[in-house]
Amino acid sequence: MLTIKILGSGCANCKKVEEIARRAVAGLAVEAEVIKVTDMARITAYPILGTPGLVVNEQVVCSGRIPTEAEVTTWLTTALA
Repeated sequence: MLTIKILGSGCANCKKVEEIARRAVAGLAVEAEVIKVTDMARITAYPILGTPGLVVNEQVVCSGRIPTEAEVTTWLTTALA
């Protein structure tokens, strides 16, 4: 099972990243836990310079921008391998 974390304050961009991640999970038909991390102390524990951030199995895969669904699908597929 994948663990996906969305790092951010809950702004529109963070919500968009969560939506894209959930669509990618559904498209792959895999089991994943999607967690929203809004606590700044927990967010700053990750090596990111800006939000939103996307973490897959505790690896930061994207930060400071909104990734495409294709990018997220690739990262999830890599994490499953």
